[in-house]
Amino acid sequence: MRKMVIFPAVDEHRLQRIREVAEPAMIVANVESSEQVAREIVDATAFFGKITPPLLQAATRLEWIQTATASLEHYVFPELVEHPCTLTNMRGLFSDVIADHVMGYVLCFARNLHRYLRLQAQARWEPIGGETARTDFVSGNGVVTKIDQAHMHLSDCTLGVVGVGHIGSEILRRATAFGMRVIGVDVQTRTVAGVLPEVWDLSQLPRLLFESDFVVIAAPHTPETYKMFRSAQFAAMKASGILINIGRGAIVDLADLTSALQQQVIAGAALDVFEIEPLPADHPLWRMENVILTPHVAAASTHIAERHLETLLENTRRYLAGEPFITKVDKRHWF
Repeated sequence: MRKMVIFPAVDEHRLQRIREVAEPAMIVANVESSEQVAREIVDATAFFGKITPPLLQAATRLEWIQTATASLEHYVFPELVEHPCTLTNMRGLFSDVIADHVMGYVLCFARNLHRYLRLQAQARWEPIGGETARTDFVSGNGVVTKIDQAHMHLSDCTLGVVGVGHIGSEILRRATAFGMRVIGVDVQTRTVAGVLPEVWDLSQLPRLLFESDFVVIAAPHTPETYKMFRSAQFAAMKASGILINIGRGAIVDLADLTSALQQQVIAGAALDVFEIEPLPADHPLWRMENVILTPHVAAASTHIAERHLETLLENTRRYLAGEPFITKVDKRHWF
Protein backbone atom coordinates (compact mmCIF):
# COMPACT_ATOMS: atom_id res chain seq x y z
CA MET A 1 0.00 0.00 0.00
CA ARG A 2 1.26 3.44 -0.92
CA LYS A 3 1.28 6.16 1.69
CA MET A 4 1.55 9.96 1.54
CA VAL A 5 2.73 11.95 4.53
CA ILE A 6 1.78 15.61 4.71
CA PHE A 7 3.83 17.81 7.05
CA PRO A 8 3.05 20.41 8.20
CA ALA A 9 -0.60 19.42 8.28
CA VAL A 10 -3.05 21.04 5.84
CA ASP A 11 -6.56 22.27 6.63
CA GLU A 12 -9.62 20.02 6.42
CA HIS A 13 -10.75 21.33 3.02
CA ARG A 14 -7.40 20.59 1.37
CA LEU A 15 -7.11 17.27 3.15
CA GLN A 16 -10.51 16.18 1.86
CA ARG A 17 -9.59 17.12 -1.72
CA ILE A 18 -6.31 15.20 -1.47
CA ARG A 19 -8.04 12.13 -0.07
CA GLU A 20 -10.61 12.22 -2.87
CA VAL A 21 -7.76 11.79 -5.37
CA ALA A 22 -5.52 9.47 -3.34
CA GLU A 23 -7.84 7.00 -1.63
CA PRO A 24 -8.26 4.07 -1.66
CA ALA A 25 -5.03 3.55 -3.64
CA MET A 26 -2.95 5.49 -1.11
CA ILE A 27 -3.18 6.22 2.61
CA VAL A 28 -2.91 9.91 3.50
CA ALA A 29 -1.37 10.87 6.86
CA ASN A 30 -1.91 14.55 7.75
CA VAL A 31 0.78 15.05 10.39
CA GLU A 32 0.69 17.69 13.13
CA SER A 33 3.96 17.19 15.03
CA SER A 34 7.65 16.53 14.39
CA GLU A 35 7.43 13.44 16.59
CA GLN A 36 4.59 12.02 14.52
CA VAL A 37 6.24 12.74 11.18
CA ALA A 38 9.37 10.91 12.29
CA ARG A 39 7.24 7.79 12.78
CA GLU A 40 5.05 8.16 9.71
CA ILE A 41 7.89 8.85 7.23
CA VAL A 42 9.45 5.42 7.79
CA ASP A 43 7.08 3.58 5.43
CA ALA A 44 5.88 6.55 3.35
CA THR A 45 6.17 6.37 -0.43
CA ALA A 46 5.21 10.02 -0.97
CA PHE A 47 5.80 13.20 1.01
CA PHE A 48 4.35 16.71 0.74
CA GLY A 49 6.08 19.49 2.64
CA LYS A 50 9.58 20.34 3.84
CA ILE A 51 11.81 17.27 3.84
CA THR A 52 14.91 17.36 6.05
CA PRO A 53 18.05 15.18 6.13
CA PRO A 54 16.88 13.26 9.24
CA LEU A 55 13.45 12.60 7.71
CA LEU A 56 14.97 11.47 4.42
CA GLN A 57 17.34 9.16 6.26
CA ALA A 58 14.46 7.63 8.20
CA ALA A 59 12.40 6.98 5.06
CA THR A 60 12.73 3.45 3.68
CA ARG A 61 10.26 3.50 0.76
CA LEU A 62 10.18 7.10 -0.42
CA GLU A 63 9.54 7.48 -4.18
CA TRP A 64 8.19 11.01 -4.61
CA ILE A 65 8.52 14.35 -2.80
CA GLN A 66 6.32 17.34 -3.61
CA THR A 67 7.57 20.69 -2.35
CA ALA A 68 5.24 23.46 -1.27
CA THR A 69 7.30 26.09 -3.11
CA ALA A 70 8.55 26.82 -6.61
CA SER A 71 12.06 27.80 -5.52
CA LEU A 72 14.48 25.13 -4.38
CA GLU A 73 17.58 26.98 -3.15
CA HIS A 74 16.55 26.48 0.50
CA TYR A 75 15.15 23.00 -0.08
CA VAL A 76 17.73 20.85 -1.82
CA PHE A 77 20.58 19.25 0.13
CA PRO A 78 23.25 16.71 -0.96
CA GLU A 79 21.49 13.61 0.39
CA LEU A 80 18.30 14.56 -1.44
CA VAL A 81 20.18 15.04 -4.71
CA GLU A 82 21.62 11.54 -4.45
CA HIS A 83 18.38 9.90 -3.30
CA PRO A 84 16.51 8.00 -6.05
CA CYS A 85 13.17 9.69 -5.25
CA THR A 86 11.56 12.09 -7.74
CA LEU A 87 11.22 15.73 -6.69
CA THR A 88 8.45 18.01 -7.94
CA ASN A 89 7.84 21.67 -7.16
CA MET A 90 5.14 24.34 -7.53
CA ARG A 91 6.43 26.11 -10.63
CA GLY A 92 4.06 27.68 -13.11
CA LEU A 93 1.61 29.00 -10.53
CA PHE A 94 2.75 32.60 -10.64
CA SER A 95 3.60 33.27 -14.29
CA ASP A 96 0.73 35.59 -15.21
CA VAL A 97 0.77 37.43 -11.88
CA ILE A 98 4.50 38.11 -11.98
CA ALA A 99 4.35 39.10 -15.65
CA ASP A 100 1.70 41.67 -14.75
CA HIS A 101 4.00 42.99 -12.02
CA VAL A 102 6.86 43.32 -14.49
CA MET A 103 4.74 45.24 -16.98
CA GLY A 104 3.67 47.51 -14.15
CA TYR A 105 7.34 48.32 -13.60
CA VAL A 106 7.88 48.83 -17.33
CA LEU A 107 4.95 51.22 -17.66
CA CYS A 108 6.05 53.19 -14.61
CA PHE A 109 9.49 53.79 -16.09
CA ALA A 110 8.21 54.40 -19.62
CA ARG A 111 5.71 57.02 -18.48
CA ASN A 112 7.64 58.24 -15.40
CA LEU A 113 4.70 57.38 -13.17
CA HIS A 114 6.97 56.63 -10.20
CA ARG A 115 8.35 60.15 -10.42
CA TYR A 116 4.97 61.80 -10.97
CA LEU A 117 3.70 60.13 -7.79
CA ARG A 118 6.45 61.88 -5.88
CA LEU A 119 5.45 65.21 -7.45
CA GLN A 120 1.79 64.53 -6.65
CA ALA A 121 2.66 64.13 -2.97
CA GLN A 122 4.17 67.64 -3.16
CA ALA A 123 1.22 69.09 -5.15
CA ARG A 124 3.65 70.02 -7.95
CA TRP A 125 2.38 70.45 -11.53
CA GLU A 126 5.65 69.82 -13.33
CA PRO A 127 6.43 67.74 -16.46
CA ILE A 128 9.33 65.40 -15.83
CA GLY A 129 12.53 66.88 -17.21
CA GLY A 130 11.14 70.44 -17.37
CA GLU A 131 11.46 72.51 -20.51
CA THR A 132 14.83 70.96 -21.39
CA ALA A 133 13.07 67.66 -22.05
CA ARG A 134 10.48 69.21 -24.38
CA THR A 135 10.69 70.18 -28.02
CA ASP A 136 8.52 72.38 -30.22
CA PHE A 137 6.08 70.70 -32.58
CA VAL A 138 4.15 72.61 -35.23
CA SER A 139 0.77 71.03 -35.91
CA GLY A 140 -1.09 71.14 -39.21
CA ASN A 141 -2.91 74.34 -38.28
CA GLY A 142 0.32 76.10 -37.45
CA VAL A 143 -0.05 75.91 -33.66
CA VAL A 144 3.21 75.38 -31.79
CA THR A 145 2.94 72.86 -28.95
CA LYS A 146 5.41 71.23 -26.62
CA ILE A 147 6.16 67.49 -26.83
CA ASP A 148 7.62 65.85 -23.75
CA GLN A 149 10.76 63.89 -24.65
CA ALA A 150 11.25 62.39 -21.19
CA HIS A 151 8.88 59.50 -21.82
CA MET A 152 9.52 56.25 -23.69
CA HIS A 153 7.35 54.81 -26.43
CA LEU A 154 7.14 51.08 -25.72
CA SER A 155 7.06 50.07 -29.39
CA ASP A 156 10.48 51.71 -29.71
CA CYS A 157 11.87 49.62 -26.83
CA THR A 158 13.46 46.20 -26.53
CA LEU A 159 12.74 44.00 -23.53
CA GLY A 160 15.19 41.20 -22.80
CA VAL A 161 14.43 38.33 -20.45
CA VAL A 162 17.11 36.31 -18.66
CA GLY A 163 15.53 32.96 -17.87
CA VAL A 164 12.80 32.05 -20.34
CA GLY A 165 10.86 29.52 -18.30
CA HIS A 166 7.18 29.71 -17.37
CA ILE A 167 7.47 33.22 -15.94
CA GLY A 168 9.92 34.53 -18.53
CA SER A 169 7.75 33.28 -21.40
CA GLU A 170 4.69 35.02 -19.99
CA ILE A 171 6.62 38.27 -19.61
CA LEU A 172 7.62 38.05 -23.27
CA ARG A 173 3.98 37.49 -24.29
CA ARG A 174 2.80 40.56 -22.41
CA ALA A 175 5.63 42.73 -23.70
CA THR A 176 4.80 41.65 -27.24
CA ALA A 177 1.20 42.73 -26.70
CA PHE A 178 2.53 46.22 -25.93
CA GLY A 179 4.38 46.25 -29.24
CA MET A 180 7.83 45.83 -27.74
CA ARG A 181 10.65 43.98 -29.43
CA VAL A 182 11.51 40.99 -27.24
CA ILE A 183 14.64 38.86 -26.86
CA GLY A 184 15.67 36.22 -24.34
CA VAL A 185 18.40 33.90 -23.12
CA ASP A 186 17.99 30.57 -21.36
CA VAL A 187 19.95 27.40 -20.68
CA GLN A 188 17.18 25.11 -22.00
CA THR A 189 14.31 26.93 -23.73
CA ARG A 190 14.93 27.59 -27.43
CA THR A 191 11.62 29.05 -28.60
CA VAL A 192 8.41 30.57 -27.24
CA ALA A 193 5.58 29.58 -29.55
CA GLY A 194 3.91 32.52 -31.24
CA VAL A 195 6.15 35.02 -29.46
CA LEU A 196 9.88 34.43 -29.91
CA PRO A 197 11.10 32.04 -32.61
CA GLU A 198 14.63 31.88 -31.22
CA VAL A 199 15.69 32.04 -27.58
CA TRP A 200 19.46 32.51 -27.37
CA ASP A 201 21.71 30.38 -25.23
CA LEU A 202 23.45 31.92 -22.25
CA SER A 203 26.56 32.82 -24.25
CA GLN A 204 24.47 35.60 -25.82
CA LEU A 205 23.83 37.37 -22.50
CA PRO A 206 26.23 40.24 -23.37
CA ARG A 207 24.29 40.80 -26.60
CA LEU A 208 20.99 40.84 -24.74
CA LEU A 209 22.34 43.38 -22.23
CA PHE A 210 23.64 45.60 -25.02
CA GLU A 211 20.39 45.58 -27.01
CA SER A 212 17.79 45.79 -24.24
CA ASP A 213 16.12 48.90 -22.86
CA PHE A 214 14.62 46.74 -20.10
CA VAL A 215 16.56 43.74 -18.77
CA VAL A 216 14.28 41.39 -16.81
CA ILE A 217 15.76 38.69 -14.59
CA ALA A 218 13.30 35.78 -14.39
CA ALA A 219 15.83 33.03 -13.69
CA PRO A 220 15.82 30.78 -10.60
CA HIS A 221 18.54 30.84 -7.97
CA THR A 222 20.91 27.99 -8.84
CA PRO A 223 24.63 27.44 -8.32
CA GLU A 224 25.12 28.80 -11.86
CA THR A 225 23.02 31.96 -11.46
CA TYR A 226 24.35 33.04 -8.04
CA LYS A 227 25.59 36.64 -8.47
CA MET A 228 25.29 36.36 -12.24
CA PHE A 229 24.80 40.13 -12.32
CA ARG A 230 27.75 42.17 -11.12
CA SER A 231 29.53 45.33 -12.26
CA ALA A 232 30.58 43.83 -15.60
CA GLN A 233 26.98 43.02 -16.53
CA PHE A 234 25.73 46.50 -15.59
CA ALA A 235 28.53 48.04 -17.64
CA ALA A 236 27.39 45.94 -20.61
CA MET A 237 23.87 47.41 -20.42
CA LYS A 238 22.76 50.63 -22.07
CA ALA A 239 23.32 53.73 -19.98
CA SER A 240 19.59 54.31 -20.42
CA GLY A 241 18.78 50.72 -19.48
CA ILE A 242 16.49 49.60 -16.67
CA LEU A 243 17.15 46.43 -14.66
CA ILE A 244 14.13 44.50 -13.38
CA ASN A 245 14.57 41.58 -10.98
CA ILE A 246 11.64 39.35 -10.08
CA GLY A 247 13.78 36.18 -10.13
CA ARG A 248 15.87 35.78 -7.02
CA GLY A 249 17.82 38.35 -5.01
CA ALA A 250 20.96 36.21 -4.93
CA ILE A 251 21.34 36.61 -8.70
CA VAL A 252 22.20 40.32 -8.36
CA ASP A 253 25.11 41.58 -6.29
CA LEU A 254 23.43 44.28 -4.22
CA ALA A 255 26.53 46.39 -3.66
CA ASP A 256 27.49 46.36 -7.34
CA LEU A 257 23.96 47.30 -8.39
CA THR A 258 23.84 50.16 -5.89
CA SER A 259 27.15 51.45 -7.20
CA ALA A 260 25.98 51.18 -10.83
CA LEU A 261 22.91 53.26 -10.02
CA GLN A 262 24.83 55.84 -8.02
CA GLN A 263 27.40 56.23 -10.81
CA GLN A 264 24.68 56.32 -13.50
CA VAL A 265 26.07 53.26 -15.26
CA ILE A 266 22.43 52.29 -15.76
CA ALA A 267 19.37 54.53 -15.61
CA GLY A 268 17.23 52.70 -13.07
CA ALA A 269 16.06 49.50 -11.44
CA ALA A 270 12.82 47.86 -10.35
CA LEU A 271 13.31 45.18 -7.72
CA ASP A 272 10.98 42.76 -5.98
CA VAL A 273 13.73 40.49 -4.63
CA PHE A 274 16.99 41.36 -2.90
CA GLU A 275 20.23 39.76 -1.82
CA ILE A 276 19.28 40.85 1.71
CA GLU A 277 15.61 40.58 2.71
CA PRO A 278 14.11 42.63 4.18
CA LEU A 279 16.17 45.36 2.58
CA PRO A 280 17.69 47.36 5.51
CA ALA A 281 15.86 50.61 6.21
CA ASP A 282 19.09 52.60 5.86
CA HIS A 283 19.99 51.15 2.46
CA PRO A 284 20.60 53.82 -0.25
CA LEU A 285 18.16 52.16 -2.69
CA TRP A 286 15.20 53.35 -0.61
CA ARG A 287 16.04 56.96 -1.32
CA MET A 288 16.81 56.74 -5.05
CA GLU A 289 14.22 58.39 -7.31
CA ASN A 290 15.14 56.09 -10.21
CA VAL A 291 14.44 52.89 -8.25
CA ILE A 292 11.13 51.11 -7.63
CA LEU A 293 11.10 48.67 -4.70
CA THR A 294 8.40 46.15 -3.80
CA PRO A 295 8.71 43.73 -0.83
CA HIS A 296 8.81 40.33 -2.59
CA VAL A 297 5.13 40.50 -3.56
CA ALA A 298 5.25 39.97 -7.35
CA ALA A 299 3.65 36.53 -6.96
CA ALA A 300 0.86 37.70 -4.64
CA SER A 301 -2.59 36.69 -5.89
CA THR A 302 -5.92 35.50 -4.57
CA HIS A 303 -5.68 32.57 -7.02
CA ILE A 304 -2.39 31.09 -5.80
CA ALA A 305 -3.78 28.88 -3.01
CA GLU A 306 -6.21 27.25 -5.45
CA ARG A 307 -3.50 26.71 -8.08
CA HIS A 308 -1.16 25.35 -5.39
CA LEU A 309 -3.68 22.68 -4.44
CA GLU A 310 -4.50 21.80 -8.05
CA THR A 311 -0.81 21.17 -8.78
CA LEU A 312 -0.55 18.83 -5.81
CA LEU A 313 -3.73 16.99 -6.84
CA GLU A 314 -2.62 16.58 -10.46
CA ASN A 315 0.82 15.29 -9.46
CA THR A 316 -0.84 12.91 -6.98
CA ARG A 317 -3.14 11.59 -9.68
CA ARG A 318 -0.20 11.12 -12.04
CA TYR A 319 1.88 9.40 -9.33
CA LEU A 320 -0.84 6.83 -8.73
CA ALA A 321 -1.42 6.35 -12.48
CA GLY A 322 2.28 5.98 -13.25
CA GLU A 323 2.22 9.03 -15.54
CA PRO A 324 4.91 11.75 -15.87
CA PHE A 325 4.69 14.53 -13.28
CA ILE A 326 3.83 18.03 -14.50
CA THR A 327 6.48 19.77 -12.37
CA LYS A 328 9.39 17.35 -12.08
CA VAL A 329 12.67 19.11 -11.29
CA ASP A 330 16.35 18.42 -11.79
CA LYS A 331 17.62 18.12 -8.23
CA ARG A 332 21.20 18.81 -9.24
CA HIS A 333 20.35 22.09 -10.94
CA TRP A 334 17.58 23.23 -8.54
CA PHE A 335 14.90 23.71 -11.22
